[in-house]
Amino acid sequence: MRARMRAVAVTAPHALFSLPSTPSASASSSSTAINFDSVSRFRRLGLFRFRARVRHRKPILNAASSAGAVEVGFREIQEKCSKWQWKGHTISYLVVHPPQARSSDPPVLLVHGFGASIAHWRRNIMILAESQTVYAIDLLGFGASDKPSGFAYTMEIWAQLILDFLDEIVRKPTVLIGNSVGSLACVIAASESTNALVRGLVLLNCAGGMNNKAVVDDWRIKLLLPLLWLFDFLLKQRGIASSIFERVKQRDNLRNILLSVYGNKESVDEDLLQIIKEPADDEGALDAFVSIVTGPPGPNPVQLMPRLSLPILVLWGNQDPFTPLDGPVGKYFASLPSQQPNISLFILEGVGHCPHDDRPDLVHEKLIPWLASLPTS
Repeated sequence: MRARMRAVAVTAPHALFSLPSTPSASASSSSTAINFDSVSRFRRLGLFRFRARVRHRKPILNAASSAGAVEVGFREIQEKCSKWQWKGHTISYLVVHPPQARSSDPPVLLVHGFGASIAHWRRNIMILAESQTVYAIDLLGFGASDKPSGFAYTMEIWAQLILDFLDEIVRKPTVLIGNSVGSLACVIAASESTNALVRGLVLLNCAGGMNNKAVVDDWRIKLLLPLLWLFDFLLKQRGIASSIFERVKQRDNLRNILLSVYGNKESVDEDLLQIIKEPADDEGALDAFVSIVTGPPGPNPVQLMPRLSLPILVLWGNQDPFTPLDGPVGKYFASLPSQQPNISLFILEGVGHCPHDDRPDLVHEKLIPWLASLPTS
């Protein structure tokens, strides 16, 4: 119990809230898209590694009925990412085109959570790309995107980044799919969109805010609040913050943290550790960590969700230790389908805070038919 409390105390600040279109002039001239038809060629060249997780002998590439995932390796994703210049910062993104795109199929944009990156969608990208163009983005401060020193991160900045990406790169009404704090960034972006570029939302264990300050009405957070205040104070001391950050990102510590976050322990593999650890070694990663943990929580989804009339799918892992179903954020989202007819909710049994990587089969089972059911534009 004491070990688990230590894990929660360290990880709660990030996990409570909590991887061809024509590029714009601001996009890098070296922008590279993946064409789904070229996958077999990429495989022969060693650019993609596929790991089939098959249950009940179902065909792995039948997206509508697949019980597994087609996994893309961390390095392969890195090699195929493109760069986009946004407000003086370099943002990393990935685009994968389907074999036969229909004009009625909206593209999707995948937005990761705290500490993650484009590669955290390794088990979802190719399945989704069977039917529609898939974009994924590294938020500022994470993955291969810039991590500017001394930058003050906010939820609103990430939401604006998403909106500008839709406007400059995607240029079509898009379904936003987010996990944890990435979900909340998508909610904020949708609530602020004025040009109809957000077609729908998919929220995977949505965050209540950028950090713990957003959910003080949860008795579990109240219990830990003095410790969290102390943690904030310590993080503002550079030497102490560096020591804490170095300890948190040690491989064994990361593995233990992830095992406490995932319901399916087999999904916590070496690639996942590398996905989380490698960007944390970048210059500026410590500044991002401190700014996000100690900064303002940002807009609350309780105020934002009633404003949204677009189609929304909510998927929630019932073993999430950070945004539990019986906590205020989980209870609120669980109540929404009875209040807003545009919202569908599915509880995923035995799944933790990151459903898309934890149990991609359960996510695809709900997500793919929902995407197919969206009304044509």
